[in-house]
Amino acid sequence: MEKFIAGMAAGMVLGALWVANSNKTRSLVQKGQEEFKAKLDAYIDEKLAGVEQGEAEPKKKK
Repeated sequence: MEKFIAGMAAGMVLGALWVANSNKTRSLVQKGQEEFKAKLDAYIDEKLAGVEQGEAEPKKKK
């Protein structure tokens, strides 16, 4: 079990170093983060619009 945890920790550190040193990978990670933030903002705006209209749950798009 200890070897597994040590290997996982080492893999995480090496993965983080690889991403930090790779411009292409870093740009892909940043793009994914921006897309996630945009989707999250849209979801929050939809929920807030539903609350302002007095609905408990906004209707889902079909």
